[in-house]
Amino acid sequence: MSEKSLSAEVTKGTEFASEPLSYDVRNTREVPLDDQETQNEPASDKPVTHPGETPDGGLAAWLVVVGANFMLFSTVGLANSWGVFQVYYEENLLRHTSPSIIAWIGSVQYALVYLPALVTGRLFDLGYFKIPCFAASCVHVVCTFLIAECTQYWQFFLIQGLSIGMCCGIIVGPALVVVSHWFYKKRGLALSLTCIGASCGSTVFPLVAQSLIPSIGFKWTVRVFGFILIATLGMGNLFLKRRLPPIDVRGGFLHLEIFRNTAYSVYCISGMMAFLGLYTALTYMSVSAVAIGVSQNFSFYILAIANASSTFGRVLAGLMADKVGALNTMTAFTAVAGIMTFAWPFAKDEIQLIIISSIYGFSTGGYISLFTVPAVAMGKIEDAGRRVGMSMSLATFGAITGPPISGAISTASGGFAAAGYYAGGIIMCAVVLLLWARYLHLGGLRGKR
Repeated sequence: MSEKSLSAEVTKGTEFASEPLSYDVRNTREVPLDDQETQNEPASDKPVTHPGETPDGGLAAWLVVVGANFMLFSTVGLANSWGVFQVYYEENLLRHTSPSIIAWIGSVQYALVYLPALVTGRLFDLGYFKIPCFAASCVHVVCTFLIAECTQYWQFFLIQGLSIGMCCGIIVGPALVVVSHWFYKKRGLALSLTCIGASCGSTVFPLVAQSLIPSIGFKWTVRVFGFILIATLGMGNLFLKRRLPPIDVRGGFLHLEIFRNTAYSVYCISGMMAFLGLYTALTYMSVSAVAIGVSQNFSFYILAIANASSTFGRVLAGLMADKVGALNTMTAFTAVAGIMTFAWPFAKDEIQLIIISSIYGFSTGGYISLFTVPAVAMGKIEDAGRRVGMSMSLATFGAITGPPISGAISTASGGFAAAGYYAGGIIMCAVVLLLWARYLHLGGLRGKR
């Protein structure tokens, strides 16, 4: 379909607006873009107004949520299961490599889940959505199968850290933003329900590893992961669909003028700080369990418990966000996560670890599920993809350095207490910045947003 015909189809029965599209997408009408070429065709540079209302429900909207769930199950869910690989590599395949060096594989994977969002968010706004997601899905599956063939550190780093991480990043950003096309009043709930897929994935993969590694070995367990991804990524690509037409807003990939919004700038810094600390416990909780005498088999369940608990945190956070505001909800959940990070190294037995990991997973899930909501709210919906992408890319710097720094601290100190103080302190700094961003965004300490 040509750009001229696309313009004619989109504007049929509508008029071009003289002003940019308002953030209030309640005044937008659904414009189906089922045509494959349309979804990946360069956008017009003229903003378009569509009278009507955002669906906020309906079969098409909820199928998009289901599709995004499958995508996050396959990407964030697998990335958050890194603790299983960390333990196995330390004990078996990479036992002569220091834990902090091994942690770089997981950190790069975590970081690349968010870093490509700077590019993919902008491409999404321009209309390039389906083809990048499908291509990344195919490479993601191939690389997962290749993990089974790796034997040396550089191979794991290249395949599991760089390649899989990059593929996840290409998928995650657009999968989250497209949900915002279909919801306004229920956006917090919809995004939280979307993120349940991440919790399910990060629960299922450790449990599958725990069950299958003793019986069929590591290689075939990873291959089973690959077969799971074929099914989940296939369904995700099938269900995801954008609602609003692409618009070529000015500014390019990195639009620095956005940072003139002080609230947005402070919020981005808070994201970097939060991710600098949040992944420490998730990475080393299983390792610390083995260190206090918990069996390696049960240590896998610790990670699964934390990730399963995050499911409930995501749902509750979504419900609360639509009632009291996303920033208010995120501040409370992040504070609890910081407290649990302080407490985690002092767990002495399985019961204490289960309690701490449950509360930690619950609170962390609440924060992560709402991470994109304030970024969407701090501007117009027409370039929400770029705004979300920039905030996610900046958070990468925290995700990539947090676990290795904590690993180096724990190695130097001979335990995890110092790492817990470091990570917990960083998270509490993020809480302060969230409060500041809330004050700047609302112009006071009262209000909902």
